[in-house]
Amino acid sequence: MSFSDLFDSGFKRRNEDHFASIVRVAMDDGIISDDERAFLERLAKRLDISEGDFKLILKNYQSHPINPPTSYDRRLERLYDLSRMVHVDHIQGEKEELVLQKIAIGLGFSTENVKYIVNKALTLVSNGVDLDTFTAEMKTMNR
Repeated sequence: MSFSDLFDSGFKRRNEDHFASIVRVAMDDGIISDDERAFLERLAKRLDISEGDFKLILKNYQSHPINPPTSYDRRLERLYDLSRMVHVDHIQGEKEELVLQKIAIGLGFSTENVKYIVNKALTLVSNGVDLDTFTAEMKTMNR
């Protein structure tokens, strides 16, 4: 196995673990709604997760370790990526925002102000800000 194969498999595994963590959040209420499933399908494509792996992760999501970001900057990076996916897919509406709020809570954001955090994140992304600007703007808010 070459060095690049190790990197690729590690990257793939990290994406699968990240995806499984998001599935775990979506399953918090015991079911995955149609809206959540549609979001997960789009997310799986963006994370380069095959259809077979997608089905396997949905079935065995608890077998993947939870790897929440340990630093606030990493949480913001993941929120930025997810917000961009929601924006690029032109997802709008309360249901989709609720899915993103659940994921943001899973990333470690406070339940007390998650609605405001997600709203701010989606506004910044819709304004086309880059990651550095997004991070700086989000840090001006209370954690």
